[in-house]
Amino acid sequence: MTVHFIGAGPGAPDLITVRGLNLLRRCPVVLYAGSLVPPAILAEAPAGARVVDTAPLHLDQIIAEMEAAEAAGQDVARLHSGDPSLYGAIAEQMRRLDQVGIAYQVVPGVPSFAAAAAALATELTLPELCQTVVLTRTSTRSSPMPPGEDLATIGATGATLAIHLSINNLAQVVRDLTPRYGADCPVVVAYRVSWPDQAFVTGTLADIRGKVKAAGFTRTALVLVGRVLGKAAFPDSRLYAADHTHVLRPGGTAPAPE
Repeated sequence: MTVHFIGAGPGAPDLITVRGLNLLRRCPVVLYAGSLVPPAILAEAPAGARVVDTAPLHLDQIIAEMEAAEAAGQDVARLHSGDPSLYGAIAEQMRRLDQVGIAYQVVPGVPSFAAAAAALATELTLPELCQTVVLTRTSTRSSPMPPGEDLATIGATGATLAIHLSINNLAQVVRDLTPRYGADCPVVVAYRVSWPDQAFVTGTLADIRGKVKAAGFTRTALVLVGRVLGKAAFPDSRLYAADHTHVLRPGGTAPAPE
């Protein structure tokens, strides 16, 4: 018996991995993360499977479901949105499973920041403009940020920021980042990426709060901040330059086609 922590992806049912889908289709017990996992993915569970929404459950109750499955010799598909390594709260579940001797594995998923970049047809890293992406969040009632991980400190890097779980702290985001990035820095707020009601609000640090308020986004939104989101000029990557050589293209400048 094994508990499979599966990244279900950002929402679209065809953005779960093949491995995750195959496991889901054969597990007789499915635990999923509330409204973050769509019905179309849950519909892939086997007929007669025990399907449990864990949103109203606390940790002891979730582990009890896994222990009951273990006693019955039934594998568990534990679905988390996006990729479970990011704000998935799987570490405490795995720690408890270690304590009771239940085997588990983790299956990665498509994270929301990658799905948002794809929907926007945007690279989050551009040559000589930005080569770093920081995945972060702001303090909330459920989880404070560790010392040194506040936005004002992280913003000193100038990296592209993917700020999770912070749509209701947008005032703080603007206040902390404006001195570092400038009021004209592009911002995109991505709402329910890849779901049927997916939406984007684009603006700058100067005006994004008003635009988001007008749109009415209050949850399940990702905040992207950085110069790569605008139309700033950047040089081509050297990767495909004709005079750039490497082990697979050692000959220098390629001849022009006839």
